[in-house]
Amino acid sequence: MLPPPTRTQLNPPLLLIDSLHTPQPPPPAHRHIPTTKRPRGLSFTAPRAAASAEATSSDRSAALRALCLHGQLDQALWLLESSPEPPDEDVYVALFRLCEWRRAVDAGMRACAHADAEHPSFGLRLGNAMLGMLVRFGETWHAWRVFAKMPERDIFSWNVMVGGYGKAGFLEEALDLYYRMLWAGVRPDVYTFPCVLRTCGGIPDWKMGREVHAHVLRFGFGAEVDVLNALVTMYAKCGDVVAARKVFDGMAVADCISWNAMIAGHFENHECVAGLELFLTMLENEMYTNIGRMGDAGKIFSRMDTKDAMSWTAMISGYEKNGFPDKALEVYALMELHNVSPDDVTIVSALAACACLGRLDVGIKLHELAQSKGFIRYIVVANTLIEMYAKSKHIDKAIEIFRCMAEKDVVSWSSMIAAFCFNHRSFEALYYFQHMLAHVKPNSVTFIAALSACAATGALRSGKEIHAHVLRSGIGSEGYLPNALLDFYVKCGQTGYAWAQFSAHGEKDVVSWNIMLSGFVAHGHGDIALSFFNQMVDIGKQPDEVTFIALLCACSRAGMVSQGWELFRTMTEKYSIIQNLKHYACMVDLLSRVGRLTEAYNFINRMPIKPDAAVWGALLNGCRIHRHVELGELAAKFILELEPNDVGYHVLLCDLYADAGRWAQVARVRKIMQEKGLEQDHGCSWVEVKGVTHAFLTDDESHPQIKEIIAVLHGIYERMKASSFAPVDYSEDKEVSEDDIFCGHSERLAVAFGLINTTPGTSISVTKNRYTCQSCHMILKMISNIVRREIAVTDTKQLHHFKDGSCSCGDVEYG
Repeated sequence: MLPPPTRTQLNPPLLLIDSLHTPQPPPPAHRHIPTTKRPRGLSFTAPRAAASAEATSSDRSAALRALCLHGQLDQALWLLESSPEPPDEDVYVALFRLCEWRRAVDAGMRACAHADAEHPSFGLRLGNAMLGMLVRFGETWHAWRVFAKMPERDIFSWNVMVGGYGKAGFLEEALDLYYRMLWAGVRPDVYTFPCVLRTCGGIPDWKMGREVHAHVLRFGFGAEVDVLNALVTMYAKCGDVVAARKVFDGMAVADCISWNAMIAGHFENHECVAGLELFLTMLENEMYTNIGRMGDAGKIFSRMDTKDAMSWTAMISGYEKNGFPDKALEVYALMELHNVSPDDVTIVSALAACACLGRLDVGIKLHELAQSKGFIRYIVVANTLIEMYAKSKHIDKAIEIFRCMAEKDVVSWSSMIAAFCFNHRSFEALYYFQHMLAHVKPNSVTFIAALSACAATGALRSGKEIHAHVLRSGIGSEGYLPNALLDFYVKCGQTGYAWAQFSAHGEKDVVSWNIMLSGFVAHGHGDIALSFFNQMVDIGKQPDEVTFIALLCACSRAGMVSQGWELFRTMTEKYSIIQNLKHYACMVDLLSRVGRLTEAYNFINRMPIKPDAAVWGALLNGCRIHRHVELGELAAKFILELEPNDVGYHVLLCDLYADAGRWAQVARVRKIMQEKGLEQDHGCSWVEVKGVTHAFLTDDESHPQIKEIIAVLHGIYERMKASSFAPVDYSEDKEVSEDDIFCGHSERLAVAFGLINTTPGTSISVTKNRYTCQSCHMILKMISNIVRREIAVTDTKQLHHFKDGSCSCGDVEYG
């Protein structure tokens, strides 16, 4: 690999940076870039059409984008190099992101050579994508050639080059680039200064570091933790420990990196006593909380003679971050008793604890305190308030806070999107996500929340667009994001896309395997789920509690009692996983579904832990399926003692009585619900047609095509009557009219809308926020047989795939 240009090579073109026609540096001596023959075993069908002689350039670009989206790098390169015409810039961007993600150096250089030959100059998006990949690969010289061919550059372009030269050891050249950036009128951002300050410390150049520190303050980044950490390190490297300590002591929030940088600075400058003292201070205030040893932290805290706001805040934050929100609020209450005034960090930690516990009462008091002290203007305080109100089911208050914020960062937007998802307002979550794109660049947390909203509404096209955003952002492998994409495709019933995402994700954790397992279970493929589990174990992946919940559900849905018992035993004997209440509920469900109700009841009585409402609920559901009213009433008695205000269990009891024809008891339970003020959530179904998601509520008459929808349902009703099918509504003790049976159920409206607006033979996919009732299930089976369409309905329990009058669930849930 050729070295980057020296300072004498670097300066001439940089002097002309403001020119629209920056001269190209002399071309490097290219290393050999291998080419390959056409890959064997292409499994993707689109490239065949794209590679044909008649295919248009847009066809090839679409095929290349699809290959990049599915991670098929070799096929994409072959199609790129064999195409007579260059693809769109977006294709190159996707390809460079994929190469960067895969760390595929040779493939990236081949794609770079192809783009270089086709483009006399590079646009901003294309150039930035190439720069990011080349710098990541350490190809600094090639990055410089691309940079010189960019007529337009933004802050990302400059940051990549400054950081790349600094990492490659060309420190003075990196500083030259920084100053040329300022001369070009480009404003630095929060990512610029850590790169530049590391360079100053690496030289070391104290005078230049002081100058950059002045720039930090001038441009308003004096409160950014990453920038302050870089300043501490720079001053320490330059031998000015006093200046480093001044920056450190002035930090509002010091993280682990801050402490380590300052301690290392003392030791590197032979101030061992000061370093040791600071290390002990960190132990008292931070270290024990960070590693989770809250007992030791509490002992140290109790022995402290003087407790200031910082020490109280450290304890509150430590308890909250380590999963003890109740303890955090206890310490906060003690802090108030000692008349210690909290700061903004204290309030943020206490609010986060309130969010975990749903303590709206304490949260409101903290909100009032933040307003009185003026802390509400801090973004981090407002963001935490949004989270607290959202998790307390006060979404409107969260919206009010968001709208009043003078400045919003990526956390603010992500918090609002997650808040809407948490409160089952997924359409608004997607609306805010689209609005956010015009203001702030999303991060992985944002994408995860948006994908959750797409999964909840079955918005396949929107989810695919978000997937494309993820790839363009180059963060497809960051944190939980790969699993969020996998979960989205599974919940939308797209097993092909889910499998492609699973296969493309290099390092699969147990969560990835569990999501795929749950997908197989939801689609009624219990045998495949068990086979997939065996494959998981064979490669050495250790299952966890969630794995066995999915497996036991698979056995329950498929009626595999012996396999279920075997898994229930081996999870402890072989994998040392202790069964929890969810596993016991799965076993009760397994026995109840196959009609072994007495055995299920005896199993509950032998449980080593007290059964919860979910365990008794599984028995109640089995009694509903097999119409065993007496045992069902006994299960309901225990349930209502544990969860007296749970709407779902009251409805399940109504279903038990209705299926048995006991309408007086149905009326009695409904009266009890009315007296308690319990109301069932309105049924809502979503169907995506031509890329647009349409929502239908129960008894919805507001849709523009409602007359056509009703007409279609009437027509189907007549055909069902002709085939001697008599629909029954089990919800009330009355004769059901034609209008009642067909026009009030949201999934039927959604299916009818899909029939009207899609071509014959097209499958219809519907997502619902409640489980599918027995009447709807029967009718949708009949509709699939009459219209000869495949209909997929994803409800809160599973995915129902209706085809030719049958359902993939095998009618197990419906007796």
